[in-house]
Amino acid sequence: MEFLRLLRHLWLDSADARRALGADALQRLTARVHDSEQGHSGEICVCVEASLPLRYLWRHLRHRVPLADLTRERALELFGEQRVWDTEHNNGVLIYVQLVEHGIEIVADRGIARHADTAYWQTVVRDVSASLGGGRLEAGLGQAIDAVGTILQQHFPATGEQPQAGGELPDRPVIL
Repeated sequence: MEFLRLLRHLWLDSADARRALGADALQRLTARVHDSEQGHSGEICVCVEASLPLRYLWRHLRHRVPLADLTRERALELFGEQRVWDTEHNNGVLIYVQLVEHGIEIVADRGIARHADTAYWQTVVRDVSASLGGGRLEAGLGQAIDAVGTILQQHFPATGEQPQAGGELPDRPVIL
């Protein structure tokens, strides 16, 4: 079973992630992020990745690092690469979905982490995982965007100032 899972990591690529969502779903998710960000000053970044990079798989095989731990590490790496940490109020949140592992990770910057404890994020991940496990990728991502938007709106409501055109980060999900 593990061999087949590792083989899927080697086989799937960004084209598979694009097919899993589709162009229409990407547009709807982009609009959902955009609409959410109208109600708060936070930034939501969605990343969907078909498979873990080879260097992660090598660490799993060579050093027996659990794939769940590697998925979390990958989310943290993308949090930096996508510059989610570099928002004015330190209130960016990354929603990362790893398709082969059917995993979701949410990484919140320090500004929002002060207001939402680990239990909150674990609950969101648990609830969204049910949708992802059922093959409802768009629904699961929409649910995650809504949950992140709710906590951001509670603690970082829109101030009435004209929001920066397009926000600080792109609204369109990043497909890797």
